[in-house]
Amino acid sequence: MQGSPAVLSYLNFLLAGELAARDQYFIHSRMFHEWGYGKLHDRIAHEMADETGHASALIARILMLGGTPAMTPEQLNIGSSVVSMLENDLAVEFKVRADLKKGVALCETEQDYVSRNILVAQLKDTEEDHAHWLEQQLFLIQQIGLPNYLQSQAS
Repeated sequence: MQGSPAVLSYLNFLLAGELAARDQYFIHSRMFHEWGYGKLHDRIAHEMADETGHASALIARILMLGGTPAMTPEQLNIGSSVVSMLENDLAVEFKVRADLKKGVALCETEQDYVSRNILVAQLKDTEEDHAHWLEQQLFLIQQIGLPNYLQSQAS
């Protein structure tokens, strides 16, 4: 099945973002593990798995529409502290959210409702799980202080 060139191009653009999010979460999860923050490691590893699933769904759709997946991720923004890592991950989620919204609109314009539904599902996951959890963690740090937060995240 041949898909809309505009949709295929945009799906590849979104794929680059998902791959970057996956890789950034992977590095951050390993850093958390190394530093002894087992709870953060486990949650960020979960986020990495979710991003891998998002990328997989985009790859499958690109292939079905007759395209070739572009497997080059966007630039990563690796943090050097727990706070900067959480902030950088939240920034990635906000960017992905904005990009997904544009993709949903494009898919509607191109009348590709299957791709649209894939993007809507990813948008829901991004807003209600990933970004929300990161916002909660940054709020907790602000409310209880970094030392207390870090103690709560230790293995």
